Amino acid sequence: MPDVYSFGLGGGSLVRQDPLRVGPQSVGYRLTKESIVFGGDTMTTSDIAVAAGIADFGEAKRVSGLDRQLVSDTIDLIQSMTEAAVDRMKTSAADVPVIIVGGGSVLISRPVAGASEMVKPPHFEAANAVGAAIAQISGEVDRVYSLEALTREQALDDAKSEASAKAVEAGADPKTIAIVDVEDVPLAYLPGNATRIRVKAVGDLTLSA
Repeated sequence: MPDVYSFGLGGGSLVRQDPLRVGPQSVGYRLTKESIVFGGDTMTTSDIAVAAGIADFGEAKRVSGLDRQLVSDTIDLIQSMTEAAVDRMKTSAADVPVIIVGGGSVLISRPVAGASEMVKPPHFEAANAVGAAIAQISGEVDRVYSLEALTREQALDDAKSEASAKAVEAGADPKTIAIVDVEDVPLAYLPGNATRIRVKAVGDLTLSA
């Protein structure tokens, strides 16, 4: 498993003053509505990047009046946050290659301390969406069944059927549905020979014709 370290720095991260702070709050998917370069009134790191000339999107004229010292200081803070993250992830003092991907990668405008090289692979700007694009759709059931009126197998079949139906309802292709997790826990402290059954079904996203 890869070691993952998350910190609040992205293209939608809020930039605030007195004292200067970047993130962890973010406008998220509302970037194209709330960020200054897109006609909003919320200052984000994207606004700073455009004002600094290291990114080109939105309307640059909207951020042309930002204080130049603020822009410079924010770029320095973004750099230090990135370098601190790289240093935290390293397993030794030696420099390591750093691969930069995702929409927020436009914020990194100069070499990062501790990096032996900076790599931006093809289509790096869209890499953060890869996980969402290849993820499967799931449906889950977590329910207590009484086994007085039905057998354990019937209860399991019912839970599996419902979990599969939920996955399909969420957008999964019925032909690709598979049960990936089943948990059956007898509940001795409840009457009626009760058991708790948890089932998870997954399937590939249904593609529109």
